Amino acid sequence: MSSHAKNLGLDPDSGKQPITMLPDDEHNRELVRNVHPADWENPKAEGKYNIVAIGAGAAGLVTAVGAAGLGAKAALIERHLMGGDCLNVGCVPSKALLRVAKAYTDIRDAADLGIDIPNAAVDFPAVMERMRRLRAKIAPHDSAERFRDLGVDIYLGDARFTGPDTVTVGGQTLRFSKACIATGGRAAAPPIPGLDSTEYLTNETIFSLTELPRRLAVIGGGPIGCEMAQAFCRFGSRVTILEMMPQILTREDPDAAAIVQDVLVHDGIELELGVKIMGIEGRGAEKVVRIEKDGESREVIVDAILVAVGRAPNVEGLGLEEAGVKYDRTGVIVDDRLQTSNPRIYAAGDICSQYKFTHTADALARIVIGNALFRGKTKVSALTIPWATYTDPEIAHVGLYEHEAKERGIEIDTYTEDMADLDRAILDGESGLVKVHVKKGTDKIVGATIVARHAGDLISEITVAMAAGAGLGTIAKTIHPYPTQAEAIKRIGDAYNRTKLTPLVKKLFAKWFQWTR
Repeated sequence: MSSHAKNLGLDPDSGKQPITMLPDDEHNRELVRNVHPADWENPKAEGKYNIVAIGAGAAGLVTAVGAAGLGAKAALIERHLMGGDCLNVGCVPSKALLRVAKAYTDIRDAADLGIDIPNAAVDFPAVMERMRRLRAKIAPHDSAERFRDLGVDIYLGDARFTGPDTVTVGGQTLRFSKACIATGGRAAAPPIPGLDSTEYLTNETIFSLTELPRRLAVIGGGPIGCEMAQAFCRFGSRVTILEMMPQILTREDPDAAAIVQDVLVHDGIELELGVKIMGIEGRGAEKVVRIEKDGESREVIVDAILVAVGRAPNVEGLGLEEAGVKYDRTGVIVDDRLQTSNPRIYAAGDICSQYKFTHTADALARIVIGNALFRGKTKVSALTIPWATYTDPEIAHVGLYEHEAKERGIEIDTYTEDMADLDRAILDGESGLVKVHVKKGTDKIVGATIVARHAGDLISEITVAMAAGAGLGTIAKTIHPYPTQAEAIKRIGDAYNRTKLTPLVKKLFAKWFQWTR
């Protein structure tokens, strides 16, 4: 049995796979009834499908239902839980926890607003029960029954290609004109001595907790690590982030990451940056992480460890060799139109993309529909893809970072607006920034980063501008309501406009005003 299956309580046998999500309560039973019903009967495979999607995460769901909605004969195969990581062990449960963490912080810091709320405390079991209840409430959106009713043939079981245009599931062979591999990825453990023999958490198991760890070590200072570290710290855990790089969120703009890093420290998280993890061992009920930094070694003793580094593609057992589909350690290999080495088979989502986000999987699935079923030529490289890390404050980004522009030989001008100078941010008691890169001497946006409590929402304005070919000049002319934090984006546009007021232009204006008064 794979570790992924073990974490989710799956039966290792193929075909019927009774699933028990832990803890086994009414909410998780309701979840499973929707996304992998025990009494599900697969349809009888007849004729050839226009498209078969393998994997019922965001990419597979959108591919199948989009094709069926256009009149295609579509099938969707899922071996575990429909909804994929996002619904079950990713976006949905994590954001439920982050909402509570933010609410607690507002209460904790309410005295700054003139509100006295004594003895505020987090009831961790109740927080996790709320998460499971809301996840179960959302589950019907991704349910087997719903997608069947939308015209998709739903097969629950293990899929395996048996040739270039056939795939088996539950003892049946499905023939297809086109197929889409959308099997996603899973948490992978780094090669740390002793980790394999020590019980640890990943994103696939942390949401099964019912008791708050008193001390939690988070291995990895990336998005998942920082989000969960901040949430559990605010819930009451003593949290230590162990990161080999000298800063957290190393992919992000250094100025943006620094703001979040300061908040994490303020929350009480212990940051161990630039460290090497030498080994991990169990010592009774405790777990001991041995780290080394600047030639000095020491131990970090905790009650639980969250591993938040590394992902592995789900390529095993799919029969990719039989289908003539090439893959490597990063996943299925595709071209810019998402076609694999087998021209009948495409891929979408985490299994083939460096941008491992639900919204990207959705966008790639739409490309597959057009290219596979209508012989389209849409390219992934033409997409404008934003993303966000949901710490508090959030970091959101779209386009190129400064170092990426330099690597591509693109000269840029950078405009920055500090939220500390913005009326709404001052009133909200929040900090952050907006940083926009434009092609030098123009208003054409090539990239942007926003740090704010709702940066993930704010970034869409810049994303739309980039996708529409609108520049900072257009944003400057767009009326923004006052007082909002989105005004920071308009101020960036105003800053660009001021660069056009050169000494020569100002001198000409002066003569004009002198002549007209």
